[in-house]
Amino acid sequence: MSVQLRFAARSDVGAVRKNNQDAGYAGPHLLVLADGMGGAAGGDTASSVTVSKLSELDDIHRADDLLPMLRETVTEAHDELVAMAADDPALKGMGTTCIALMRSGNKLAMVHIGDSRAYLLRGDSLIQVTKDHTLVQYLVDHGQITPEEAENHPKKNVIMRALGDTEGEVELDESVREAVVGDRWLLCSDGLFGVVSNETIAHTLLHYANLEKCASRLIELALAGGAPDNVTVVLADILDDREISGANAPSQIPVVVGSASAEFESRKSKRPVRTGDVADPNCVEDDEAPKKKKWPARLAVLIGVFVLLAGGIFGAWFWTQSQYYVYSADGNVGIYRGVPQALGPIELSHLDERTDLQIEDLTQTAQRRLEEPVTHSSREDAENYVSDLEDEFLRDQIVENEEQKEADDATEDPTETPSPVDGSNEDPADDPSQTPPPRSDSGGQPTESDTQPEETP
Repeated sequence: MSVQLRFAARSDVGAVRKNNQDAGYAGPHLLVLADGMGGAAGGDTASSVTVSKLSELDDIHRADDLLPMLRETVTEAHDELVAMAADDPALKGMGTTCIALMRSGNKLAMVHIGDSRAYLLRGDSLIQVTKDHTLVQYLVDHGQITPEEAENHPKKNVIMRALGDTEGEVELDESVREAVVGDRWLLCSDGLFGVVSNETIAHTLLHYANLEKCASRLIELALAGGAPDNVTVVLADILDDREISGANAPSQIPVVVGSASAEFESRKSKRPVRTGDVADPNCVEDDEAPKKKKWPARLAVLIGVFVLLAGGIFGAWFWTQSQYYVYSADGNVGIYRGVPQALGPIELSHLDERTDLQIEDLTQTAQRRLEEPVTHSSREDAENYVSDLEDEFLRDQIVENEEQKEADDATEDPTETPSPVDGSNEDPADDPSQTPPPRSDSGGQPTESDTQPEETP
């Protein structure tokens, strides 16, 4: 028996965000979801690059090659994001979560990093297949907070692992499982499960047979709950190819949603067009073109040039004051307004806020980033970047404390009180025969005169 996929994908910017940093892909052999982070300039880039690279794997492959191919492609995406951030200061700190599920015959291989989730509906039961790589999940796993406390924890969105966030080896969760006919898979960003309960998600997956309608309904539920973040869902049903009919046919055309859709559209638009293929009805010969009128006087020209220059200077100044960057401020992390440049003696920026976060408390990677100004296009993006630095510091402190605690436990060597040889519980101090001889006043061993009883006069 062989299986096929019927799939669907939907994405929405939500009720609060200005742009969509989620990306999703659904194809005959591959499902991918990525949730970008790192500000308006970086999150959508990180997710679209990751989904675009992984989409190239949507083809027939050997089952044994699935995990190695996924691992290699995700690592390439991570390295590309790190390189992009190094070349463009505006992209520093960007990253993305990633879930990729690839099929070969009856095998499904999955890789996962971050806090996006994969759910499996089998029968009437909804199973969360992935585990969140978040600070809150770490605290739950180590018994420091309860799952109920994690639901409303103020740091529940702090991610411990992601692509492109920092240099280093990518640490993925990997698995291979059977593709069971009748299973329904859901990949989703936290814009869905952070607002809609698992019970409501399970009910929706059970009662909407049509995948497109099911995906749209899940988006509607998130929007009804306030949708403070982007919402993206990727759905797939496992079909038995022996029981496929016209009404139950597998999907064939890939679906791309979210930030990655623009990337795919730009690829289509970059096809070369020969100039002879299209005739421009508005195109006329040079000798037939109407001649432009000249200014009647040089004064008008000078006035126009002056107005343009003044407008350009004012516009440039206004633009600089709409920009922000994060940089060192007397040993602390500071938020500056403007651009880190000077026009002669005129500085084009000033310190807007000196935070309480000290540079020396940051990780070595974060300190290296702040050796140069990290620019942002808005105050909100700059504040989010500082918040990420604070979360990273908190995360490292918890890990450091945990490692110190484990080291302290390993070095403890409690001294046991030896038991008497004969097994009795008597204290040696109660036995006069066991009392050590007294010492002399000088602190040495007692002399013979010390041990002789005094004569009675």
